[in-house]
Amino acid sequence: MVAQGSRVRVLVADDHPIYREGIVRAVNERPDLELVAEAAEGLEAVEEIRRLRPDVAVLDIRMPGLDGTQVLGKIRGDGIDAKVLFLSAFLEPELAYRTVAAGARGYLSKEASRQEICDAIAAVARGGTAFAPEVQEGLQSAVRDRGRSDGAPSLTEREHQVLRLIAEGLTAPQIGKEIHISPATVKTHLRTLYDKLGVSDRAAAVAEAMRRGLLE
Repeated sequence: MVAQGSRVRVLVADDHPIYREGIVRAVNERPDLELVAEAAEGLEAVEEIRRLRPDVAVLDIRMPGLDGTQVLGKIRGDGIDAKVLFLSAFLEPELAYRTVAAGARGYLSKEASRQEICDAIAAVARGGTAFAPEVQEGLQSAVRDRGRSDGAPSLTEREHQVLRLIAEGLTAPQIGKEIHISPATVKTHLRTLYDKLGVSDRAAAVAEAMRRGLLE
């Protein structure tokens, strides 16, 4: 997680030059963000992420060489914990579900404004999530298609509150302020949630909770 006040180191990968240049320009204009590299296809993105270890990798879902989901798989296989924010021209519910379950921290439509994308980069770098409303709808559709799981874990009322707030993208301090507990206590609840859901991070917790019918 990026420390408060530090600039977020960003890699942007997209095979459409004009679109990529727009994102790069927006990142360069933000004082809280620092562009460290850009890539035009998936293999190049993996090489640059391995070399530079950015805080956030902004990846097009559809790229030549390797697509965005394959890039995520490669870097996770290498033990690189760069946060991944996906951009997609087409919202595919099943694909959105799979990327979130694999550890993506954000999934935005390419129709999002440059400011929205930069705000999302900053949010995921500091431990939050960023999912466009239409992507949330797509995830819910994927969950409905899979059906509810019979083995939903039993959560306390407080755990349900924390789960709902991480699904909304709030950080631990923000959650603590919202429900009047300390950030340390929030983190304790998060660890318990991860154990109950069998996951290791927030984005996967949200995806698994949706799959099990714990979030409506």
